[in-house]
Amino acid sequence: MTVTRATIVAEARKWLGTPYRHRASVRGAGCDCIGLVRGVWREVFGVEPEAAGPYTGDWAEATGNEALLAAAHRHLRPSTKAAALPGDVLIFRLRGKVVAKHAAILTGPQTMIHAQEGVPVSEVAFGPWWQRRVAGVFVMPNLAD
Repeated sequence: MTVTRATIVAEARKWLGTPYRHRASVRGAGCDCIGLVRGVWREVFGVEPEAAGPYTGDWAEATGNEALLAAAHRHLRPSTKAAALPGDVLIFRLRGKVVAKHAAILTGPQTMIHAQEGVPVSEVAFGPWWQRRVAGVFVMPNLAD
């Protein structure tokens, strides 16, 4: 199968409505933000490049380790916010200079899909609040477009 940005966005949209479940990654049953990106990866590329280790809800604050950004750098191609296109993975710092610990998939110039505690997977505005918190933009590997 040829993987395009449209393929990634279409797969991400299949996850809409999936309940939030910490550390899960099963479409329709539950996922968190990392599980959403992992699940889309599995559907479009097959086997995940590495297993997600255990993590608690406060893993970033507890360790101070930029594990999410490090994993993105290992498996995705870095880009910039100015060059971001639908299908790209967005990594966020939710507060100030804390560790980046949230992920989403850009679906349009002003929209993204993410999983957030207490809410099912949703497509939301990629507005100024989110844009100010972008810590990294990453491109999935080997896209045809």
